[in-house]
Amino acid sequence: MLDQAIKQQLKQYLSNLKEEVQLVVSLDESKAANDIQSLAHEIAELSDFVTVTRDDAASSRRPVMTVTNPKKGTQLRFAGLPMGHEFTSLVLALLHSGGHPIKLEAETIEQIAKLNKKLDVEIFISLSCQNCPDVVQAFNMMSAINPDIRTTMIDGALFQDEVKSRDIMAVPSVFVNGELFGQGRMSLTEILNKIDDGAAEKAAASLSEKEPYDVLVIGGGPGGSAAAVYAARKGIRTGVVAKRLGGQVMDTMAIENFISVKHTEGPKLAHDLGEHLKEYGVDIITEQQADKLMGATYTEDGYIHVNLESGATLKSKSVILSPGARWREMNVPGEQEYRNKGVAYCPHCDGPLFKGKKTAVIGGGNSGIEAAIDLAGIVEHVTVLEFADTLRADQVLINKANSLPNVEIITMAQTTEVIGDGKRVTSLKYKDRNTDEIKEIELSGIFVQIGLVPNTEWLKDSEVKLSARGEIEVGNRGETSMEGVFAAGDATTVPYKQIIIAMGEGAKASLGAFDYLIRKQA
Repeated sequence: MLDQAIKQQLKQYLSNLKEEVQLVVSLDESKAANDIQSLAHEIAELSDFVTVTRDDAASSRRPVMTVTNPKKGTQLRFAGLPMGHEFTSLVLALLHSGGHPIKLEAETIEQIAKLNKKLDVEIFISLSCQNCPDVVQAFNMMSAINPDIRTTMIDGALFQDEVKSRDIMAVPSVFVNGELFGQGRMSLTEILNKIDDGAAEKAAASLSEKEPYDVLVIGGGPGGSAAAVYAARKGIRTGVVAKRLGGQVMDTMAIENFISVKHTEGPKLAHDLGEHLKEYGVDIITEQQADKLMGATYTEDGYIHVNLESGATLKSKSVILSPGARWREMNVPGEQEYRNKGVAYCPHCDGPLFKGKKTAVIGGGNSGIEAAIDLAGIVEHVTVLEFADTLRADQVLINKANSLPNVEIITMAQTTEVIGDGKRVTSLKYKDRNTDEIKEIELSGIFVQIGLVPNTEWLKDSEVKLSARGEIEVGNRGETSMEGVFAAGDATTVPYKQIIIAMGEGAKASLGAFDYLIRKQA
């Protein structure tokens, strides 16, 4: 299962084990069961602290590998072969179960340990999903700390009957004690705020007590991260507040146009951005959403105020807005009703759930055609619907898509309605713009890839001027119409929404903010 290089690296990691770890395998007659058994024995050969036992009665769901600490009674289950993006989850489960310190704040570990609740957590994932490991690892850490919390990662592609019976059409999907807890990416902080009564209120009160910043960056994507690094390098008090570090980058699989880096993946780049911020001592606040911006001329203390949805208020001498963008929605009947029930926005994450089924991709740009190419290797058929009369994707991608026998491209097609049976998508209607005829396609999944919308709705009542498209208007130093407020990234009027451009604009906005602070003090 593991090549020699990975074995050598894993052996080095496992040298950090301090306590016994037992791998309990519950198997059936499937190929996946044989692979899990082989993987368990290969791991055990790398450390004297790891042993393997077989107990088919230990789990009603098979095949399963359970990482246990017999002394503490902790159990972290993997239903399916934890390879691909989930291999890191397995390695961390081994380390944390074996007594290697968990990299969390002491108060967070104490908070988890004090949770007086029995939680049976089931996380349905796909091995190609880049968002799923964060959720699996968050719950696994909780399980490694508190034995009353039992976590099971479930490969949706392997357990299709469960996926169908629970109407799971998006990953990660998390069930706690049999009830749907949440879908999509969620951090440990967000999880604890939902599970631990009163945690969110305590966090908001703590945030409001923070000292004012010199520069406060709203957004943790490439633009916001670059702005924060440049500010912190000036030796001034810098903070970042964001829903998540990485922003839209977290949903990007392959990045091949980041100059000097031939290839990387979004989650890795997001992790590196976070590490860079920490190196300069930036105060990072995640799982918080800005809700209102109030200029210094309207506040009694003379600081710019940023109100958060949690109720907290942060203060700063200057602010850099980099809230990024999100996937544009079709805005047709049925879209919201069947969101995560067949309507999806991430083909990498949710594509495996539609194995052998008919799907559609809305949009003929690079993202849409790339999605169609990726899906073609998994699903029965892909229909690409493009509003215009020509595709906007690069010709090399168009050529590839046209060469695939199960990909059909329809131009001059306006999606008009998503149809379902109350539980899941069953078809899609579109208008042929050449004839105005309404046509219907029977399918199970619809992947929307029609561009981005700036996350600026919360700024509409502020002094910050927005364009007709909702983008933040900026000058040549990144300044906005509000004094002391600058902006960068995909939410601004700067053309060409690219990672490297957002980073450059973030640096520029930060230098603009620093120049503003110097002149104001003078």
